[in-house]
Amino acid sequence: MKSYLLATRHPWVCFLFLLPLLAAYEGGLFWLGGDQAARFRNGADAWFRWALEVFGAGHVLIAPAIVLGVMLIWSWWRWADRPEDPVTAWFGMAFESVLFAVVLWQFSRNFRPIIDGLGIKLQITVRTAPAAQILTFIGAGIYEEVLFRLGLFGGLVLVLRVIGIPGMVAIPVAAFAAAAAFAAAHHIGPYGEPMRADYFVFRTTAGLYFTLLFVTRGFGIAVGAHAGYDVLVGVVVV
Repeated sequence: MKSYLLATRHPWVCFLFLLPLLAAYEGGLFWLGGDQAARFRNGADAWFRWALEVFGAGHVLIAPAIVLGVMLIWSWWRWADRPEDPVTAWFGMAFESVLFAVVLWQFSRNFRPIIDGLGIKLQITVRTAPAAQILTFIGAGIYEEVLFRLGLFGGLVLVLRVIGIPGMVAIPVAAFAAAAAFAAAHHIGPYGEPMRADYFVFRTTAGLYFTLLFVTRGFGIAVGAHAGYDVLVGVVVV
């Protein structure tokens, strides 16, 4: 069990876990939309690609290539202690991802008493999604974890530690900052939703949840749980 818990946090195993999800997302969008695949993209994926286009790197494969490149460099850095049986760890990570997605989904369905206690009126929106949009939910899970957990949270922790902030302070500060940014990002830009206190509070809580998974169970499981939760919300009900 100890070797499994360590294996799921290793970048090489996370890379192998992320690869089929990213391939299904990017390949599925191309199959569905062809040259118009951009209309299926939203959230962190759209923001990331917009930033790349500003710097003249607008090719459709640049974004996934950067994500996979970062994971490969991280794996190379830790190559000496890579797990011997990544396949077994992969199946365990898939199970954990589903489990943690269901936990957050059930929490979201019972969020009213908590939010009411804060004096905020919770507005429930029921929505369903066609099967094609499952790809969009998977992509949101991938790119939002890359941006807000691997990039923003990890970067903030590194910066705070470099300037002398102890880890016991740096980690929670970075976690709350990244979670709040994750929540706020859903209300920014031309495709952002109108600001709503109930959504902001819940998404901040969800951001902290994914950060906890990222720290304790690894990047791969955080991606899997996030994508799984988005699929549950989109296919079933909010």
